[in-house]
Amino acid sequence: MAFHVELSRRALRDLTNLYETINTEQSAPATRWFNGLEEAILALESLPRMGSVTHEDGTIHQLIYGNKPHFYRILYQIEEEEQLVRILQIRHGRRLPDARGSTSRS
Repeated sequence: MAFHVELSRRALRDLTNLYETINTEQSAPATRWFNGLEEAILALESLPRMGSVTHEDGTIHQLIYGNKPHFYRILYQIEEEEQLVRILQIRHGRRLPDARGSTSRS
C-alpha cells in the first residue's frame, strides 16, 4: 500500500530556498538535479524505509541525495497507522544538528 508524502512548512521552505540558491531557472543541470531531489522524495511513497534511521533521533529517518560535497539529507518520519511519510527538513549533509542534537520540526 502506498504512503502519502507530506512536506512540513520547514521542508517546503527548505525546498524553495534550495531551488533559488542553485539558480534552477537559469541552469539545465541544476534543474535536473532539483527534479531528481523531488523524485527521491516522491519515491518514499512506495519505499518509506529506503532511508536509514538518524543518529540524532531514532524516530527520524534520512534519505541522502546527491554526492559529496553537495549532498543533502531529507529528514522524515514514518507514521504507519496514517500511511504517512512526513518530510521534516531538507538540509545540506555537512550541516550539523542544532545544539540540542535534534532536528527542528517547525
